[in-house]
Amino acid sequence: MKAPTFTLPELQSNQRWSLESFENKKVMITFWTSWCPDSQKDLLQKQALFETATTDEIKMITINVTGRERDGDIKEFVREHQFTFPILCDEGTKTYDSYRCMGVPTTVLLNEHHEIVATFHDKSSFMDIMKGLSTIL
Repeated sequence: MKAPTFTLPELQSNQRWSLESFENKKVMITFWTSWCPDSQKDLLQKQALFETATTDEIKMITINVTGRERDGDIKEFVREHQFTFPILCDEGTKTYDSYRCMGVPTTVLLNEHHEIVATFHDKSSFMDIMKGLSTIL
């Protein structure tokens, strides 16, 4: 299935990013919220992966599901945890819903044609995601 396209603002710069800007690149998208303990754990693991991955074969982006956030400063949350991967801000739950997410965190792997290869929901382990990642790299 072809991945739904999106154009969203990046949290730190407010520059707009679109899925099309990663043409011919494999993409790992993670949907998250700051209040969710599973999201927090997943993001820490994704940060470690982002820091150690030397491959240009896959682009890692995360999307904060603003429509599921509670009161709080997302920029402060990101600064506090020292996340350096790209963070996009959903328009409410529009992109989250278009990817048929059922909870956070949700990780979606896309091949270079931007077809959805695998979706990992909130009960998936980081090892499950890494195994899925190995199938597209």
